[in-house]
Amino acid sequence: MISGSKFFQFMVVALVSLAFACGQPQTHDHEHDHEHATENTALPSTGSFGQEFNKEGAVPVTEIAGLINSDTAIGVKVFGTIVEVCQHTGCWLTFDLGNGEEIMVNMKDHDFYVPMDASGKTAWVEGTAVRELISVDMLKHYAEDAGRSQEEIDAITEDAWKYTIEAAGVIIE
Repeated sequence: MISGSKFFQFMVVALVSLAFACGQPQTHDHEHDHEHATENTALPSTGSFGQEFNKEGAVPVTEIAGLINSDTAIGVKVFGTIVEVCQHTGCWLTFDLGNGEEIMVNMKDHDFYVPMDASGKTAWVEGTAVRELISVDMLKHYAEDAGRSQEEIDAITEDAWKYTIEAAGVIIE
């Protein structure tokens, strides 16, 4: 049986812990914890990753840039050829928008990953797209994930507006 003072101490600790956990702001800055994924986990080079969805109705990724703005996220279902994949865990990929820009696709909540050898393959993505300002720190982080040289990473000195998709699901063929 727990004494009254021990129960009181337990409740204070529990309430303080809950207050700190609930009081933390939710940020969408694409930070991720590489420790949750193991680099040795082999994913099949093709297949469905994340939430399952139907490819029907998907539009070429090159057609959506004009629809995306920084004010309102929109639901998208797109397809295209993967340009690059995070070489640390497979937590993001990029598509060429055909206008000199790329769109970065981040896996929603880092709940799933895509194969690191998927560059050059066709992928379908369903998720939410927006144009957002990416910080220098995050751009450097992405460059590290992509295996860029230290010189290339150090050359990143300004925040940049980027098209992004938060993917609920990805199909790679």
